Amino acid sequence: MKTSDNGSKRVAVLAMDGFEQSELLDPAGALQEAGASVVIVTPEGEAIRGWKDKEWGQTIRADMSLGEADPKEFDALLLPGGVINSDNLRTSIPAQDFVRHFFEADKPVFAICHGAQILIDADLVDGRKMTSYHAISTDLINAGAEWENAEVVEDGRLISSRDPDDLPAFCSAICRALGLNESQSV
Repeated sequence: MKTSDNGSKRVAVLAMDGFEQSELLDPAGALQEAGASVVIVTPEGEAIRGWKDKEWGQTIRADMSLGEADPKEFDALLLPGGVINSDNLRTSIPAQDFVRHFFEADKPVFAICHGAQILIDADLVDGRKMTSYHAISTDLINAGAEWENAEVVEDGRLISSRDPDDLPAFCSAICRALGLNESQSV
């Protein structure tokens, strides 16, 4: 998914096996169409398999491992959902540290569905307005977030969304947050 380095915004996508396929491919495609460079970061730098319609989906090639990825080299972070993906990433200390950099550097973070789970474990949701897949709303509330049942919630540089049905609004919001031409996005 990596595009040529032409001075465009660079967006890291942190994911692993079991990511919700549409929640990675649709936003990544919208960002690329709007001119961003999208870099797939996986824990080991290996290809990952998506989850689609209750079974394994497409395999996506990784651009780099989490150990190789320097968060300072990215303008934003995309966290796709998927129960398997998010449940495993949330307990990874290197993944938490990677995500934490974007908040500390005041860079945009885009989380959809279960993707927000890593933000809980990295202690990044207290006092933030957010949305997510309904199944983790209580987790976010218990971690201090102000959970809203809305297709997209923006709180400063954090943009969150509920599920694949909200992808058009989510894709538009993340492109807009990066100052990209959203008329080209999905």
